[in-house]
Amino acid sequence: MAFVSSGYNPDKPMENRITDIGPLKYDKFYPPVIAANKGKWLYHEILQPGVLVHVSETGDEVYTVRCGGARTMSVTMIREICEIADKHCDGHLRFTTRNNIEFMVDDKSKLQPLIDDLEGRKFDAGSQKFPVGGTGCGITNIVHTQGWLHCHTPATDASGPVKAVMDDLFDEFKGHNMPAKVKISLACCLNMCGAVHCSDIAILGYHRKPPMVDNEYLDKMCEIPLAIAACPTAAIKPSKVEVGGNKLNSVAINNDRCMFCGNCYTMCPSLPLADTEGDGIVIMAGGKVSNRISPPKFSKVVVAFLPNEAPRWPSTVKTIRKLVETYAAEANKYERLGEWAERIGWERFFEKTELPFTHHLIDDFRDPAYYTWRQTSQFKF
Repeated sequence: MAFVSSGYNPDKPMENRITDIGPLKYDKFYPPVIAANKGKWLYHEILQPGVLVHVSETGDEVYTVRCGGARTMSVTMIREICEIADKHCDGHLRFTTRNNIEFMVDDKSKLQPLIDDLEGRKFDAGSQKFPVGGTGCGITNIVHTQGWLHCHTPATDASGPVKAVMDDLFDEFKGHNMPAKVKISLACCLNMCGAVHCSDIAILGYHRKPPMVDNEYLDKMCEIPLAIAACPTAAIKPSKVEVGGNKLNSVAINNDRCMFCGNCYTMCPSLPLADTEGDGIVIMAGGKVSNRISPPKFSKVVVAFLPNEAPRWPSTVKTIRKLVETYAAEANKYERLGEWAERIGWERFFEKTELPFTHHLIDDFRDPAYYTWRQTSQFKF
């Protein structure tokens, strides 16, 4: 942090303050028409899948084109995105929280050339780089975590299942064929960096085996107190073991208390959790954040386990396709997936989606303050 030569003014601590820490203030990146009409917008409409218009009380309009992006992008892809923004939008663009890219123009005459440019850009194999869609009563892009590419505790990949699922649901991303919006999320382990606890359909990576203890190297690589303290269920305790005739400091795992979260591996590389047969995918359904029609809902487990089937995860794709098709055929207009399931009853939900119901799916959780704490911003008189 540095200060200009005029010095520090204690009465105005932010005066002349400069720093290179963190991003610049967000409103410096507003397109001029957005900055000029902040707080003055009257309404917005979806003109077609992926295309919106916002109308201000001043008469100004902003046309937004949303297209599918990716959570992990190459520098080449980012440069191409910036080139599109420079060409059509005076250099302005935004990313949504679900990895979509939105390009904004302030004149309707600029809209169709932008759409044509985006739809015309393809990868060498022929697939679209920037498919337009992801709005309204359709399926938006999948928000997901890091998976095998970057994370050290994933039970499944992130980019792989997301690519396979969205390839299968591409027409639903490009259209408005659902009763209401459908949000799909992926988290590659129970620590859940993704929003799977409150999504219409969720893909969750799941470990089923406790960590393996590498007694020979544990004391050399790890601080044992940190590994013990990292466990949220107190399933780890210090232990002495004999390896090659030598007594070594190590830890012991209480397998019955372990919830397979991988926190210990974060602290200690000698407690690996990944396992080819034990790791896989759980499918959850029925969650939402919206207060519209009904309060927010948590997702519920509907498939207890599916194996990792890289590179295309056919069982996961088939299951999600069945959920989407059944919901689209059965639900009322504007009814989210969880609202539909609750209206017909979860028993009928499993019948209609042809998913087997096992004892693993029995939801026996009850918040102790379930009936006394307000759980939603909806008012009841």
